[in-house]
Amino acid sequence: MIRILLADDQDLIRRGLKALLRVETDLEVVGEAADGQAAIAQALNLQPDIVLMDIRMPVMDGVAATQALQQQCPQVKVLVLTTFDDDDYVTRALQNGAVGYLLKDTPPDDLVQAIHLACRGYSQLSPGIIRKMMQQALSPSPSPETPPGWDELTPRELEILTLIAQGANNREIATQLYIAEKTVKNHITNILGRLGVRDRTQAAILANRVLAR
Repeated sequence: MIRILLADDQDLIRRGLKALLRVETDLEVVGEAADGQAAIAQALNLQPDIVLMDIRMPVMDGVAATQALQQQCPQVKVLVLTTFDDDDYVTRALQNGAVGYLLKDTPPDDLVQAIHLACRGYSQLSPGIIRKMMQQALSPSPSPETPPGWDELTPRELEILTLIAQGANNREIATQLYIAEKTVKNHITNILGRLGVRDRTQAAILANRVLAR
C-alpha cells in the first residue's frame, strides 16, 4: 500500500485527488495539508511514502517545503503537482529533492502511474516540461553582444588591445609589432575613445572579457 499526503491550498483540488485515488486499491490518502508548513508537520507525523506537493501555497511554498522534507524526512518522496510550469519552479523543486514535477492537467491514469514510479525512485516529468527542457537544450545559445565600439576597432588596434590585455607595456608592444612607441600611444588613444573607457586598465578588463568567450 502506497501512503499519500496531499499538500494543496485548494480544498476542491484535495477533494478531487482523494476521490481519484480512492478507487486505486494500492493507494491510500493518509493526510492533507493546505500549506507547506502543515505539509511538513503532517509528513513528520504520518510518515507517508509520497507527498503530492503544490508549489504556490500560503505560509510556506512547495519548493521550501520540499527542501525541508528532504532534510527532515529523506525517506519521503515529493512529487510536485501544480499548474505552474515556470522554469525556475521546476529547477528549484528538482534541486531541492523532488522526484518529479507534474502539471494538474496530467490525465488521471498517468498520475496514478507516476505515483507508482515515483515510489520506486523513478523521476517523473510532465511531457510539456520535457519538451520545453529538450528545446532549451537543443537551441543554440545566443551569441553574447560585443561592447559598443568593438566592431569599429581596426585590425592593428585589435592587435594592440590584445597585447594590452596580456599585460604588455607600450615599449613591448612597439617592439613586437615593429612600430614606433609614439604610434602605439596614438593607437591606444583611438582604442580608448572607440570603447568609451577611461584608461588602459579598463580596456584590458573589457578585452579579457570579450576574448575569453
